[in-house]
Amino acid sequence: MGEVLPFRRKGIDAAQGEGLMLCQSKFHKWEIVQEKQFDVRLGKLITLYKCKRCGVTKTEAR
Repeated sequence: MGEVLPFRRKGIDAAQGEGLMLCQSKFHKWEIVQEKQFDVRLGKLITLYKCKRCGVTKTEAR
């Protein structure tokens, strides 16, 4: 009788599991890049955020 081999699921890399999977699920890790930048068109202060993991940027008007 032959050997019985256990089946294993393919693992996820540490970088892929921690960062990209969270960002794909909309759980970004935002950090402030520029604070209090004035937008002339809106007439408001704007804060620029960038995700530490994936590099996506977003702006928020206050």
